[in-house]
Amino acid sequence: MRLEAAARMDVFRKLWSARNMIVVVFIPLALLPLPLIHPTSEACCAYVLMVTAVYWVSEAVPLGAAALVPAFLYPLFGVLKSSEVAAEYFKDTTLLLMGVICLAASIEKWNLHKRIALRMVMIAGAKPGMLVLGFMCCTVFLSMWLSNTSTTAMVMPIAEAVLQQLICTGLADSQDDSETADAPEDDSAVLDEQEKRDRNQLKLIYHSNSDDRTKQELATFSEAHSGEVNGLSLKPVSNQDFIGNTNGHMSQVAVEIPNVKRVKARRDSQYPTKKDHMICKCLTLSITYAATIGGLITITGTSTNLIFAEQFNTRYPDAKVINFGTWFIFSFPIAIIMLVLTWLWLHFLFLGCNFRETCSLSKKRKTKREIISERRIHEEYEKLGTISYPEVVTGVFFVLMTLLWFTREPGFVPGWTSLFEKKGYRTDATVSVLLGFLLFLIPARRPFSSSSSSSCCRNTESDPLAPMITWKDFQRLMPWEIVILVGGGYALAAGCKVSGLSVWIGRQLEPMSGLPPWAVTLLACLLVSTVTEFASNPATLTVFLPILSTLSETLLINPLQTLIPATMCVSFGVMLPVGNPPNAIVFSYSHLQISDMVKAGFGVNLIGVAVVMLAITTWGVPLFNLNEFPAWAAARNVTGSL
Repeated sequence: MRLEAAARMDVFRKLWSARNMIVVVFIPLALLPLPLIHPTSEACCAYVLMVTAVYWVSEAVPLGAAALVPAFLYPLFGVLKSSEVAAEYFKDTTLLLMGVICLAASIEKWNLHKRIALRMVMIAGAKPGMLVLGFMCCTVFLSMWLSNTSTTAMVMPIAEAVLQQLICTGLADSQDDSETADAPEDDSAVLDEQEKRDRNQLKLIYHSNSDDRTKQELATFSEAHSGEVNGLSLKPVSNQDFIGNTNGHMSQVAVEIPNVKRVKARRDSQYPTKKDHMICKCLTLSITYAATIGGLITITGTSTNLIFAEQFNTRYPDAKVINFGTWFIFSFPIAIIMLVLTWLWLHFLFLGCNFRETCSLSKKRKTKREIISERRIHEEYEKLGTISYPEVVTGVFFVLMTLLWFTREPGFVPGWTSLFEKKGYRTDATVSVLLGFLLFLIPARRPFSSSSSSSCCRNTESDPLAPMITWKDFQRLMPWEIVILVGGGYALAAGCKVSGLSVWIGRQLEPMSGLPPWAVTLLACLLVSTVTEFASNPATLTVFLPILSTLSETLLINPLQTLIPATMCVSFGVMLPVGNPPNAIVFSYSHLQISDMVKAGFGVNLIGVAVVMLAITTWGVPLFNLNEFPAWAAARNVTGSL
């Protein structure tokens, strides 16, 4: 019996290890009877859609590879020509993304993101509550322009250095963790006293016995914990390692400085107190949530926004309502409300409700550890030196790109595109690509400055005309997988339109016509936010957008009333490490458990859905004219039914 059970377990293990291959082979074969029994365009398109959707949700193959399925199945089944499918894989949003990545590469190369993050944290201070809020604000700002994953990867090392400084200070003197000291007006006096104490702690006493045998004893003038002195570990060394002086003191001792990036210790000994552990949890989670919130603000903030914009503009070419300005006006209040509510939720969950203790800006209420943490942040900022010429150029391009996006077609006044005779030729991608192209041309060194005195030469080659960014810098950040994934979504949408599958789906959804518009929107938000916890955000949105568009047309609801909330809620996959890459990044720092992410993420999910519903039923109504079924959607509905 035992041998049979072991054999069965071995078979199960082999099947589990080969699960991806089984899905890749079994799903197309299992669904193949659909186009064979019903050889219609709708059935063939449905077959391609289901196979691609299963590949995306299961991630049996990489997302980019799964997005190529329509490229060969549509021509094979006669749904679209190969040239027609290929044209769907490169759209206007691809150029928009490429220009933004050029700017992001320059920001990262010249450490402008680090300067912005450290400056914001310095303003917020080292009180736990204000520290979390400061990191959230700088993460939201960066995530508006960079991808959520890049922002999280940039900010987390800074946050981890601050957290490890708190942990090391607590290991040295954990009993003073909750004591507050009256700080003098000049903080330098406190810091000088701390430095003197640190030096005194490392004084070593050398004792000699009366016999010829030598014995060394290491002692300190203050308490140490398990051989650790203020976060410094003293290695046991042999007699040969010591160099003795005539006064009996050692001139050298081996000192091991712990790595501030990651502490690989047991969980029960890593944190001096439970409060320290709670601060670590709160700060790490706040960064991934802030990156998600920041990505909602701009149309280029995250890939799902770009997918929505391109699919919407492709499906409804006569609708001139979605651009950088209108999206920002709608989403910015959402982000501000979510930022405040998420901070309050995390503070309540991990730091309690004593806001006076954790958020006070008074110097007299600062603990010794908070003062040392502030010093650490100031030291990191001082390492950056004075602002360099490439940072100034990057900042100017950053502001210029934003202004040109806002003023292209603001809506309430004529934009700069009205200066041109031909209308409709210039989009946000035009601005993005133009400025991105200029970054490959502008030298990274200040004109007419000597190479020896230039402070920006540290990242450039010997060539005095080396540009702000190189193609390698761009290629390192360019998410080509997302580009192919977005193209696959466009191809699926085109196939559904040409084959008539979207019309057939709309007819099946007619029984929902009795529901009020807000109920349809709420159901879409809850469905999308649930599915995205287990599937990738771009894949989830790519599958649901055509369905929701058809549903809105069938129910005679403004499509924006369902598409915009669904696009925003698809980013709320924050309950599991596999929900999105930022979650996986913060989870890898070993401060969190799955239960922590589920508990905190569930609250953030509810906050997000509630705020999005509030927005779409209040200021979204006059902004997008949601009270009536628009003419551009009616024209699309009539065309699709013919």
